[in-house]
Amino acid sequence: MDIHSWSQPELVRVRHLELDLDVRFDRKILEGSVTLHFDPTTEPQLVLDTRDLEIHSVENAAGFELGARDPILGSPLRIRLSPGAGWVRVRYSTTPAATGLQWLDPPQTAGKRYPFLYSQSQAIHARSWIPLQDSPGVRITFEGRVRVPSGLHAVMAAERAGEHFRMQHPVPSYLIALAAGDLEFRPLGERSGVFAEPALLDAAAREFADTEAMMRAVEEMYGPYRWGRYDLLVLPPSFPFGGMENPCLTFATPTILAGDKSLVSLVAHELAHSWSGNLVTNATWSDFWLNEGFTVYLERRIIEKVYGPAREQMEASLGRRELDREMASLPEADRVLHLNLEARDPDDGCTLVPYEKGALLLRTIEREVGRERFDAFLRSYFDHFAFQSITTADFLDYLRRELPTAIPLEDWIFKPGVPPDAADPHSGAFALVEAAATRWRQGHAIETGHWTTQEWLHFLRVQENPEMARLDRDFHFSQTGNSEILHQWLLMSVRAQYEPAYPALEHFLCTVGRRKFLKPIYTELMKTSEGRERARRIYRHARAGYHHIAQATIDALTA
Repeated sequence: MDIHSWSQPELVRVRHLELDLDVRFDRKILEGSVTLHFDPTTEPQLVLDTRDLEIHSVENAAGFELGARDPILGSPLRIRLSPGAGWVRVRYSTTPAATGLQWLDPPQTAGKRYPFLYSQSQAIHARSWIPLQDSPGVRITFEGRVRVPSGLHAVMAAERAGEHFRMQHPVPSYLIALAAGDLEFRPLGERSGVFAEPALLDAAAREFADTEAMMRAVEEMYGPYRWGRYDLLVLPPSFPFGGMENPCLTFATPTILAGDKSLVSLVAHELAHSWSGNLVTNATWSDFWLNEGFTVYLERRIIEKVYGPAREQMEASLGRRELDREMASLPEADRVLHLNLEARDPDDGCTLVPYEKGALLLRTIEREVGRERFDAFLRSYFDHFAFQSITTADFLDYLRRELPTAIPLEDWIFKPGVPPDAADPHSGAFALVEAAATRWRQGHAIETGHWTTQEWLHFLRVQENPEMARLDRDFHFSQTGNSEILHQWLLMSVRAQYEPAYPALEHFLCTVGRRKFLKPIYTELMKTSEGRERARRIYRHARAGYHHIAQATIDALTA
């Protein structure tokens, strides 16, 4: 049972959706209809999830009722079915407050000329723009027809067929995605390409040039790519996540356009979701680690295969250190893989625990059984559960049957923290960075021309009592165009109260909406009275440009 859905799919389960929508930028709404198909049934009622939708009518039904609104779940739409019914059509419109839609005015885009719209359905935000059974345990195929103003283009996470979009594989509702704006396309290979605003298209095509090589790398390890095309869409900077793995069309933040491919592990991550997450999906949001832990593990394997072991070792080492830092700030109950989300928004579970602790568990299993056996297991796992939504119990049953292990799996999954037998990622390159940091602190010049983003991050994080002015003078961190490095520098600047970086801090918080960056900086600002005043002042100005998901996080921090 999915505690985050009103629907009762065990009684009536929707199999297919047909969307027919108009994008109204002038009113910041979608309006149109969705036709929901299900097996002919004698059940008296179909229950759908909604949140702040205006329901105009329901066709081929005996009646409908919109229930009371729950602050997390929204409102159930109870449709009385006619005997033997196999479909209903709901005519509806969204509201400007839809939590799964971000409407951007021209000044908030790269081109500054046209408005932009994008959706973010994960975790339970699809119900704010489509009335449907909004549970990862319910998989559906869908079609879409989307009309936009002249001169703009719409895209969906599906195969394009003329003016229609069609997803022929069953997917969970959180993977239905839509965007519209001033978009152009550039091919990257035979089955991949990138959509972006014209101002970003060249940079994006250069940055994502290795996409086909990544696809081949995963296929060699874990079997064929089953989704046809793999395209990417670069969104405006308000996007609250690094990426979203919508099938056929990954949504990506522009903050990964570093110019040197040093941040494309995000592309590897979202591509890996085509196997772990999209192909085999968590059945409930308490099982979220089945999506993200597996995906981080695959991401690192892709990075190793395409960019070499040294790069993978650095990223794995950084991931472990970031996990330890975040877990230290979390309550014990949130340090487990199978999270209790009773009476909680599933967005609360989006910490590093399901990502990095989950990947660490798989890395530990690999160490015990050997890479060759573990790769064979993973390939069989993806084949066995293809296009299904599963629970943690399903995974454990399959693992114990196909690859018995002495690792205390219950401790890993149901107890807080990282067990002492965990694999320990190590980077030889970081040892050299630490030696260079020591030499620099002693007043010597160091050679950094060949350093990657990962090495710069480690260099900053090993600074004890950092000499901020000297660091800035020698390495110009306040002016860097690399979002990861700048974020780390600004975090240190807040802690050290380094005022010369404050203009860069304010600009960053007002132009970037990625929650991974916003939450740590606002958290640090709120620790002092001066910082609280600064945080609230900046947030008042920046809030309108953040997505609802980021707003909810920062609202709670700055209250």
